[in-house]
Amino acid sequence: MTTFTPIAATIGGALIGLSAVLLMWLNGRIAGISGILQGAAFSRGAERSWRLAFVAGLVLGGALYVLVTDGTLLTREGVSPWLIVTAGLLVGVGTRLGSGCTSGHGVCGISRLSPRSLMATLSFMATGFAMTAMLRHVLSVSV
Repeated sequence: MTTFTPIAATIGGALIGLSAVLLMWLNGRIAGISGILQGAAFSRGAERSWRLAFVAGLVLGGALYVLVTDGTLLTREGVSPWLIVTAGLLVGVGTRLGSGCTSGHGVCGISRLSPRSLMATLSFMATGFAMTAMLRHVLSVSV
């Protein structure tokens, strides 16, 4: 079980919201990470440049966190790197099937009152709840 940190969670949520607002205000773009990452890989010119800068900011933000804290990231002991890679790939497939991720639909889409984003976010959350319940209570896996 992880410790609830309301101050850190509030600051993190505010920063995510601020970045989404700034990207929309300054660039007219939705801060959907899966779309930004896809565009960084396959776009050209100025369209690719801002996407690469956004992704670099995510990586540098993580590096800055490690520098200003004790230098460690919160990790789970005994979790296979292959499991983590597989889970990441499945999330990537899911974002393509759902035409976006929780940042695009949940943060940006719902704030724009998009019915499609509301339904996508509800399905993301329901699936997460169901999988957690199944893993914990049916398969007795610690998550």
